[in-house]
Amino acid sequence: MEKTTVTKELMTTSFKKIYGEGENPRVFASPARINVIGEHIDYNGGFVFPACIDKYLYVAIRKRDDNKITYNDLFFPGTFSFTTDTDFVFDKANDYANYLNGILCTMKRRGISFPCGFDCLIASNVPPAGGISSSSALECGFAWAVSETFGFDISRKDIALMGQQSEHEFMNVNCGIMDQYIIATGKKNTAEMLDCAKIEHTYVPLNLHDYKFVVMNTCKQRRLADSKYNERRSECEKGLEILRKSDFDFCKNLSDLCSLTMDQFEICKSAISDPVILKRVRHCVSENERVKKCVEALKNDDLISVGKYLCASHMSLKDDYESTGIELDTLQAAAMKQDGCIGARMTGAGFGGCAIALVKDDFVESFINGVQKEYTAVVGYEAAFFGCGSSDGVMEI
Repeated sequence: MEKTTVTKELMTTSFKKIYGEGENPRVFASPARINVIGEHIDYNGGFVFPACIDKYLYVAIRKRDDNKITYNDLFFPGTFSFTTDTDFVFDKANDYANYLNGILCTMKRRGISFPCGFDCLIASNVPPAGGISSSSALECGFAWAVSETFGFDISRKDIALMGQQSEHEFMNVNCGIMDQYIIATGKKNTAEMLDCAKIEHTYVPLNLHDYKFVVMNTCKQRRLADSKYNERRSECEKGLEILRKSDFDFCKNLSDLCSLTMDQFEICKSAISDPVILKRVRHCVSENERVKKCVEALKNDDLISVGKYLCASHMSLKDDYESTGIELDTLQAAAMKQDGCIGARMTGAGFGGCAIALVKDDFVESFINGVQKEYTAVVGYEAAFFGCGSSDGVMEI
């Protein structure tokens, strides 16, 4: 099927074409997210500052009379069939169904049982592997749909934790909590300052006035599990271990890298002889402090400072964390040359994926044209762009 705008009506009619007439399915929407600032520190105990955006993955679901479980996707051919008593294991041949089976596996491990099977139809307006968390939108949207349909009454926080557990134990991606958490708990017109060490959040009004975020997709294909994400996490763990074993007393019981201040880092950095590990640690500590400063600037309506912190974040990710690459660096540099743009940075895991730019409303069209021209000249193919507004977290429509 040619990709088109997804609506509740389209989901309902398409569902019945595939699975037959009968009771209307329930339809749920799960948003994508951007991370305004705070990259690669959710798994290092830091503060992050994500927001849900108005691009959605949709899940239509209806119970069956037997124990069969069936998945279809509106835009991708192929049916995946299982049963409620399936012993779910990862299988590359199952493609996106692995994300769904990972959630069911996690539910089973938590003692949840299914009285019957169900049919499910997925459709998404979220760019896959684009760095705005298509996989977490799938996990959380599906988990919420299943919970609501069967009356499991799983809390939004637990939906997020189940998504993370599924990534760790089923998908073998050692991710942090940010993506699943914001998608499960987000509120329209706000961003969340999420303390990833305590798993606690504060809603902060996202007052951008006459500016908006423009998402810039590199259109470089990459899968998170196959990227250097796990490698970076391992490097951070090594840095933490080195500091804990150092001669600095304040590092002995360090819970995570982001517990350090920049002043403390300057004191203890001599303990890290490996220059690569040193750079990874420096990014984590400095990025955590940028998040705090950026949130305060936003609260004070100081968007110019917000933009400066976005750019500083990108430079740290480029130089210290080395998670950008020519595509993201080209987008960021081109963005900052355009009139009306006050800040830009990569967002998400990096190594491809997306960047965001804070652009004045009146300049969005010329901004996109200008960045596209430079990006194509350097990279050799086009990027994709869209302006975005904010959204609530997972919801029934």
